Amino acid sequence: MVKSARSCMEVVEKDEGIVKAGADDGWSRTRMKPNDSLLPGLIDDAALNCLAWVSRSDYGSLSCINTRFNELIKSGALYELRKQLGVAEQWVYLVCDPRGWEAFDPNRNKWMTLPRIPCDECFNHADKESLTVGSELLVFGREFLDFVIWKYSLVSRDWVKCEDMHHKRCLFGSGSHGSIAIIAGGTDQKGNILKSAEMYDSSTGTWKLLPNMHSPRKLCSGFFMDSKFYVIGGMSSPTGSLTCGEEYDLETKKWRKIENMYPNVSRAVQAPPLVAVVDNQLYSVEHSTNVVKKYNKAKNAWDVMGRLPVRADMLNGWGLAFKTCGRELLVVGGQRGPDSEAIVLSSWSPKSGADNGMLNWKVLGVKENGGVFVYNCAVMGC
Repeated sequence: MVKSARSCMEVVEKDEGIVKAGADDGWSRTRMKPNDSLLPGLIDDAALNCLAWVSRSDYGSLSCINTRFNELIKSGALYELRKQLGVAEQWVYLVCDPRGWEAFDPNRNKWMTLPRIPCDECFNHADKESLTVGSELLVFGREFLDFVIWKYSLVSRDWVKCEDMHHKRCLFGSGSHGSIAIIAGGTDQKGNILKSAEMYDSSTGTWKLLPNMHSPRKLCSGFFMDSKFYVIGGMSSPTGSLTCGEEYDLETKKWRKIENMYPNVSRAVQAPPLVAVVDNQLYSVEHSTNVVKKYNKAKNAWDVMGRLPVRADMLNGWGLAFKTCGRELLVVGGQRGPDSEAIVLSSWSPKSGADNGMLNWKVLGVKENGGVFVYNCAVMGC
């Protein structure tokens, strides 16, 4: 969450708390005129520390103040400084209409429309996967001739094609941690189920092959927990379901199979496991019963926490998003009323606990007349 102006000034008043923003922050000061400063009365290092606490909803307005502010916003230096200071706002990016992406700022209860992806119509209407990594939103899908990855950058605020993976795929499991993301499994263009995995580095925009998993799997889910990457669920063949999970250790560069980590049987008609991690604890949605479960690491078992705020059983888990949003769990789903329909964003903090199976979900936002099906959803903290 972005702190108040008072907190910002407290950072400025404590010299030892000011993060120095020098030439290595990607923003050149050679354009600076004598006695010219970002904020009158403050040295630029102090001014930058203040500006790092400004909501990124206001970056567009800041860039219109003058040339120096515009260059600062376009450089991406503020995002790097926010990372150093531990400043992050959780924005939700989603598609309820296949033709375009929207962003939601829960702090401001503000909806924003992203530029249209300059893709062909096949990409717009084909199935897609998405994830956020660093300050980028990656969208994976199929154009008329090939699989492609489109990348939206918060800095440039536009879409460009991302470098291709070594093994192009869809229906994979994925997760991100800081500036890296890992993609595992899925199917290739011929429908072959893969056990290969790759790592994406958003700082360089490049992909690196990782060791293969023990088992090929598609329609699986991935996530980071305890600084390791996991894949659970999915299918190894058109009829073969997987209850085992796999853990990838980034230090040893090895996969470890975990038997019965996800006992819910996967089927081709149902969505990949709906999972999210908060404070290194794993949660999932059992869509058939509309309940949230927590993974017990010691027992390799799942404990029931409480009910969802929306129904997940209607479409076998499809059309519903279950994500990590800071230190809360986020559910994004559709609700129909007698005269209208809407997409509702609800969150719950696991720290608040459960009261006799009742979870205290709070509504973060509502998108009226936005349909009732969530095609894609990702959360970015920057």
